[in-house]
Amino acid sequence: MNILAVDIGGTFTDLMAFDDQTQEFYQAKSLSTPQDLTQGIIDCIEKSGIDVSQAQEVIHGTTQAINTLIERKGAKTALLVTRGTRDVYAIGRGNRPESYNLMFHRHRPLVERRRIFEVDERILADGSVYIPLDRQQAQDLCTQLKDEDVDAIAVCFLHSYANPEHEREVGRMLKECNPDWYVSLSHEILREYREFERTSTTVVNAYIGPRMSGYVHNLEDRLGKIGFAGALSIMQSNGGVMTPEVAVERPVTMMESGPVGGIIASAQIGRALGFENVISFDMGGTTAKASLIRDGEATMAEGYYVGGYASGDPVMAPVVDVVEVGAGGGSIAWIDEVGALKVGPQSSGAEPGPICYRGGGTEPTITDANVILGRVGASDFLGGEMSLDVEGAVKGIKDGLAGVLGMDVNSVAQAIIQIAVTKMSLAVREVSVEKGYDPRDFVLVASGGAGPLHAIAIARELHIPTVIIPLFPAHFSALGMLMADERQDFIRTYLANLNDVDFGELVAIHSETMKQAEKSLKLKDNIDFQINLDLRYVGQEFTLSVPIPLAQIENADVAGIRKAYDDLHELRYAHHAADEPVEMVNYRLVATGKRPVLKLPDVAGEAGAADAPRRPVYFDDHGSAVDCPVYDRRKLGAGFKISGPALVQEYASTTVLFAGCECVVAETGELIISVGTSQ
Repeated sequence: MNILAVDIGGTFTDLMAFDDQTQEFYQAKSLSTPQDLTQGIIDCIEKSGIDVSQAQEVIHGTTQAINTLIERKGAKTALLVTRGTRDVYAIGRGNRPESYNLMFHRHRPLVERRRIFEVDERILADGSVYIPLDRQQAQDLCTQLKDEDVDAIAVCFLHSYANPEHEREVGRMLKECNPDWYVSLSHEILREYREFERTSTTVVNAYIGPRMSGYVHNLEDRLGKIGFAGALSIMQSNGGVMTPEVAVERPVTMMESGPVGGIIASAQIGRALGFENVISFDMGGTTAKASLIRDGEATMAEGYYVGGYASGDPVMAPVVDVVEVGAGGGSIAWIDEVGALKVGPQSSGAEPGPICYRGGGTEPTITDANVILGRVGASDFLGGEMSLDVEGAVKGIKDGLAGVLGMDVNSVAQAIIQIAVTKMSLAVREVSVEKGYDPRDFVLVASGGAGPLHAIAIARELHIPTVIIPLFPAHFSALGMLMADERQDFIRTYLANLNDVDFGELVAIHSETMKQAEKSLKLKDNIDFQINLDLRYVGQEFTLSVPIPLAQIENADVAGIRKAYDDLHELRYAHHAADEPVEMVNYRLVATGKRPVLKLPDVAGEAGAADAPRRPVYFDDHGSAVDCPVYDRRKLGAGFKISGPALVQEYASTTVLFAGCECVVAETGELIISVGTSQ
């Protein structure tokens, strides 16, 4: 066994493994174990029958970091700042995103004001020392912190991105005072200007650090006890993997480590099938996620707000741009105070789960609705491993919703699905239409256990002509992790007019950053470096990140860099200002340790499925059940064609084809569906 990947979701934990000797894939799925997430991983490994002692690498993605922050279950944290900047973190930005919301509230700091301490020191924006560090005062403060009973300390001094000398010294003092403290220094997390965002990112890192450090170490220990002796890698929000050592030091980069695997896989599958423009759609047990892939590359954001823009915690770290909504298979259907039917964001999760799972759930969910409508098979769920309780699901909707709404059970079940589809369509619109892209120019790659169930309905709503259901859709995030390269992102603020840039200094910054990158990467045989300069017209607030070859920096090619910026501005905004001065704001380096391309196996051709069994299924464009063929995906060979209405069933997912849809099996096994309109 060469490599395996495990993705922990809100309801299920998924495993994918690849054996490079036999070119075979292995998959397993088990219920997540919220009380001890590592147990779900062990359960999956045991269920798969894999000899983990033969594995060279385990790649892991988890929502533990973001859940720790959202649930406010992090460490008791202190913050050290430059004297005079104690309230920067609480004040934040002066904008009010929801001007007419009378109930609006600002972000709630993770550190109380009484645990924010000022240090006598001051660095200027050019990196020069204005007020030297008062070492005795800093030492006394370290002693005082022992009485505060804190577990983590964030240090964020003014302009330390330009000169981290004072932060390094205070960090050394803190470690000498108490080696058990988890210490985050802002220059090690983010060497970029914008004091509030840099402070927030450093605080978030410190706040989740102890819990994530314990989680990673516990996972290493648990894997070791079952015989694993290979390398553990952790999925990052930027779509790459990192070592456990980097993950423990910078857990803030793990915020979106769960969903990004599916986005990486969507991009690779799209390219392999000849589609460069893809919308990745992943619907799991708790949430649905959408992301846009253009020209074969996932869309990246340089920062985001955990918990929403209005009152969330800003994190300035490269992340694959994902829009997430509370609509997963376990999302609960409920009636609000005015009698309207709502779906989510509350979820039944893995415990107790949907009613039909027989785990003690009492509130109807999207999965229960699909079971009632016949779209999910009750007797062959998870390949027959899990028998679903149809009668319980019917009773749950009848008692909890149908009577209040004055509707029959099937109508309520269809309404639940339609509401969920509308919510998920809005997420797809947000990553496409609201960013200036026409979804009709993209294909939709649907994954997650519940993604193929609803993908066609979403595509019809947005007039997306083609939907692709990949191999192993219910394990797709884990599959994407097998494909993910190792990646590290580095940034240094360098603010200067482009004509005044000291390119010799910029080359020195590049050399220093390259050494950091090479040290942090373990896949050293095939490393790729990409330099980007954040540029803007003088007077603008926001920048464009422009790819620049090293030769242009070494040759001080101002004209070439300026042209690259103008061309990108023209592409993004359909205009540029050739006579306006341009300034540089940040230097960025993306270091990627390339992994060998994972080749998916071809499937046998000419396989038949004429003996497909049938069952009654309700579609939203039919008032009564349709006698619908149910195809076993394992029996479908390359080139096989299916016309809707039909179901294509596999181990952990079902694809719903409406009337008018035409499906063909690709050479590598993907279902390529031409979406028909409602009839």
